[in-house]
Amino acid sequence: MSRHNQVFFVVVLLACAIGFYLVSNVDKTSLPDVAPKTAFIGEPTLPDFSQYTQVKEKKSAFFAFVLPLVEQENQRITALRVELASLQNKVDNLTRDEQDWLQELAGFYRIKDASADYAAVIEDLLIKVDTIPPSLALSQSANESAWGTSRFAVKGNNLFGQWCFKKGCGIVPGSRDTNASHEVARFANPRQSVQSYIHNLNTNQAYRELRALRASKRNQDKLFSGNLLAQGLLRYSSRGEAYVDELQQMIRINNLE
Repeated sequence: MSRHNQVFFVVVLLACAIGFYLVSNVDKTSLPDVAPKTAFIGEPTLPDFSQYTQVKEKKSAFFAFVLPLVEQENQRITALRVELASLQNKVDNLTRDEQDWLQELAGFYRIKDASADYAAVIEDLLIKVDTIPPSLALSQSANESAWGTSRFAVKGNNLFGQWCFKKGCGIVPGSRDTNASHEVARFANPRQSVQSYIHNLNTNQAYRELRALRASKRNQDKLFSGNLLAQGLLRYSSRGEAYVDELQQMIRINNLE
């Protein structure tokens, strides 16, 4: 055998050995991550949307930036739903890892009574573990962040006006009442803001109606729109119905559906 062939043979053996090691050590029953990963290489930073002098250009740039973040988080949630559906089909024969994963997911989605009745746990999870129409997320982010130019967006990557309640957790709003203690949450990057917003809509008691509207459409095998789910956001703003009307108008004017 020539030296060239000997080297080639050794390389093939090493490749086969490494391949066998990787295959034999892969967890074939691995489950999707419960919580979103927020650290990405090359994480996009918030652009300077104030540079746009034309309204149409600013809107296009803003939507083009936020939409992929919303779609990527929806894809992650969809993967969770697919796994939940597969476990629902074998609910009486769950492995210990699958049971632990369900308990962890239930905790993350604030389901307090996550007992050993895994059929009920999965049903409860399927109501909360679901996507948010991009049209709704885009209209709210534009509304709450003044098209990405608000102080809270620029300094805290907060695109949805979300609050936090621990001192130092965010940015103190200038118009805050003297007796109030809330702050406007600060995020490491815009993706975290999107993830937190969707998780908020999926878990907060204030948005039970939104989840009920969505689940009703799911049960009928029908699509749900941002215009419809906006009806479940009466408590997102102190403006109530006026706020919902404004979101629906933004969806319509900007053809976001």
